[in-house]
Amino acid sequence: MSTLLSILHVATAVFIVGPMAIIPMTGLRALRSGNAAQARTLARSTAVFSWLSLITFVLGFGVLGKNAGAAFTTGWILSAMITYAIAFLLSVIVIVPQMHKAADLAADTPAGDKPAGYGAIVGSSGVASLLLVATVVLMIWRP
Repeated sequence: MSTLLSILHVATAVFIVGPMAIIPMTGLRALRSGNAAQARTLARSTAVFSWLSLITFVLGFGVLGKNAGAAFTTGWILSAMITYAIAFLLSVIVIVPQMHKAADLAADTPAGDKPAGYGAIVGSSGVASLLLVATVVLMIWRP
């Protein structure tokens, strides 16, 4: 059973958390080109993948429960949970709302110009991606 949980945990990390980190970058391209409809769709997709990423988080608890000697208070596990939680919150609280706001303004912004909120999306999605990479490093390295 622990092998199945580990496979599901890693598979959801790749196929759910990966898009959660990458889709905002595509949304930025849509905003630069003034494609408000595509930016709105990508904002919704980012929200869906962000919420679905909680599946990976929950499966991680299942994997943790099957591993002897690991506990929530183990440094690398606690650090990985915190880095993921911050990335998740950035995505849900900053990135998605700013993408929606920028998509609403994109129709009134000349093509090539960046709508308001663009910088917040760039910065937050970059930080969230780095935090997700840090989470992966902690999961593999287990310092």
